[in-house]
Amino acid sequence: MTVSYTLKVAEARFGGFSSLLLRWRGSIYKLLYKEFLLFIALYSLLSITYRLLLTQEQRHVYAQVARYCNRSADLIPLSFVLGFYVTLVVNRWWAQYTSIPLPDQLMCVISASVHGVDQRGRLLRRTLIRYANLASVLVLRSVSTRVLKRFPTMEHVVDAGFMSQEERKKFESLKSDFNKYWIPCVWFTNLAAQARRDGRIRDDIALCLLLEELNKYRAKCSMLFHYDWISIPLVYTQVVTIAVYSFFGLSLVGRQFVEPEAGPAKPREPLEAASTLGDLDMYVPLTTLLQFFFYAGWLKVAEQIINPFGEDDDDFETNQLIDRNLQVSLLSVDDMYQNLPPAEKDLYWDEDSAQPPYTVATAAEALRPSFLGSTFNLRMSDDPEQNMKVEASPAAARPLPAQTPLLGHFLGAGAPSPAISLRTFGRMRGAPRTPHLLRFRAEESGEPEAADRIEEASVGSEDETREP
Repeated sequence: MTVSYTLKVAEARFGGFSSLLLRWRGSIYKLLYKEFLLFIALYSLLSITYRLLLTQEQRHVYAQVARYCNRSADLIPLSFVLGFYVTLVVNRWWAQYTSIPLPDQLMCVISASVHGVDQRGRLLRRTLIRYANLASVLVLRSVSTRVLKRFPTMEHVVDAGFMSQEERKKFESLKSDFNKYWIPCVWFTNLAAQARRDGRIRDDIALCLLLEELNKYRAKCSMLFHYDWISIPLVYTQVVTIAVYSFFGLSLVGRQFVEPEAGPAKPREPLEAASTLGDLDMYVPLTTLLQFFFYAGWLKVAEQIINPFGEDDDDFETNQLIDRNLQVSLLSVDDMYQNLPPAEKDLYWDEDSAQPPYTVATAAEALRPSFLGSTFNLRMSDDPEQNMKVEASPAAARPLPAQTPLLGHFLGAGAPSPAISLRTFGRMRGAPRTPHLLRFRAEESGEPEAADRIEEASVGSEDETREP
């Protein structure tokens, strides 16, 4: 059964995740304790052998081997390889869940499109939705061990009410070397076409909508089957597994507490002499055990969720999904068909603004102002010139030449780019002109003659710069 702890983390509080560490079902402790105990046993065996069974010369050789293994373990890019692999597995895990077919949209379309309160209309609606549920059961039998144990044979599917004996004979008479989960979807389309001819589906638009929802449903069944068929490449899984196992295989030897490496005899300062004594001799390698817990636990997480249709604690509850889908879909197309409550005026019929009441526990939320946008409380400038309306003109809309910050600092704000100004620099007289700014000031002053003179001057300056 899927382990759900959503309510426990509904609010962020002190030690919120700490309470989750004491759970056993679905925990990392349950998943990893066997490998963890094996690693401790092997480490202890090597430590006892080094401390009690080896001679002094053998200890010296073992210490050299341990240092070499410790240096070699650091060369394995374990964090990168394992992190990328687990990310890939988690994304695939969620994509498989979203590919599980749910009949909610299809059952609403069936209830709205297939009409008739008589036995024939009821039979059509129930049969259509039963075919959809049968397709999901057949594909889940192919990918989920739980569903296969529940329906080991087609006879069990018939006994469960998803298929009649005649439908089973028809199903088994169709020979195919491939999975036949799609056959109920074809039965669905043929029955829907027959209902259209009989007038149970009143127009082609409703039939088209019905078949579109069926195609979406069938596409999820197909995607689920292909996720089971096409796995993550085996070589990638092997690389990650070998990387983890080799890293901790080297750590078993390299992380042993061995005698310090002997150096040349020469006088040293007291602090330097103390550093040559080696690491603290601890019988329990705490940091190595934590590292094993994190990395090996990471690998076990990927191992658990790479196929979520098994029988692990956090695998999908496929059998409960089957029960839920059948019950809800039959209730929607049969008991709820044309079974509507009377239409009445709502509580806010005569009110301009509806305001549902709050309880005492949530009254403070009613005092909070509504969010109107991130710029709603932006303080604008009080300068009237900044809020002045400006009418755009062709000269004012003319784009300025590209500038560089350094050259623009020396030549002025209106200086053109170096590619233009260096070629025409000697021909220009005076400071660079900005006709669009002059036009704006002339128009602002309300003198049309001044604006015409500025326009003639700007055109003449342009002609001068274009001369070869």
